[in-house]
Amino acid sequence: MKKIILLSITISILIFSCQLDQSKMKSDDQLYKLETEYGDMVFKLYDATPLHKENFVKLIEQGYFNDLLFHRVIDGFMIQGGDPDSRNAETGVMLGEGGPGYTIPAEFVDSIFHKKGVIAAAREGDNTNPEMRSAGSQFYIVQGIVLDDEAVKKVEDRINASRLNTLVTKNIEAAKNKAFNTGGSIDYQIILPEARKKAEEEFKTESYYKIPENKLRVYQTIGGTPHLDNAYTVFGEIIEGLEVIDKIASVETDKNDRPLNDIKMRIKKL
Repeated sequence: MKKIILLSITISILIFSCQLDQSKMKSDDQLYKLETEYGDMVFKLYDATPLHKENFVKLIEQGYFNDLLFHRVIDGFMIQGGDPDSRNAETGVMLGEGGPGYTIPAEFVDSIFHKKGVIAAAREGDNTNPEMRSAGSQFYIVQGIVLDDEAVKKVEDRINASRLNTLVTKNIEAAKNKAFNTGGSIDYQIILPEARKKAEEEFKTESYYKIPENKLRVYQTIGGTPHLDNAYTVFGEIIEGLEVIDKIASVETDKNDRPLNDIKMRIKKL
């Protein structure tokens, strides 16, 4: 989910091309308007994520989002809404647990990523949701930041640390299963270093993740949140009203990131 970037003609063309690839824009795309007191945002939904598109359209047609709040706002990151419990919620109440009672299978598309202005589905964490299924109605709009070289390195390091930890966990589980199946004992003082050593051997230089060049150009000019790529489903984007994201993201919030003054939304088809 501030800075004026001056681009050369070449960079502008590259970014425009990347945006077209990500959004697969067509002249007959159905557009929708998200109305707030801070201004309106016009958005479209991606054909490349049909399950999320169908669900979001259904909810819009039901008037599901009308008068719900942007209940979680983090400046430099994103603005989040879609919790039905936020309608008429008392001031200060922590929100973010509500939904329509179902989840949606993840739809990760490599050419669609977390640039500023995209709409993505919130979800429960990996520990309780290993399939990364999306929440039925809660969504966020990316603000993010424009990344310099240092920030890019930090993001890549963060992603690779997570990937390495995943391999370590996998190796620990494999060792535990082997011990269980053979009737052996589990000595974590042995298992842990062995699991990490094996993971580091598997995690060769060629496995080190680097943000692809086409995405990197966007993240270093438009901005976004690349550490969320391929972890949360992106299913649409704002095509008018990006400045509204910044206005909402800058409001004062409480300790739970809920705006002190309610920010309601209404969504309708154009």
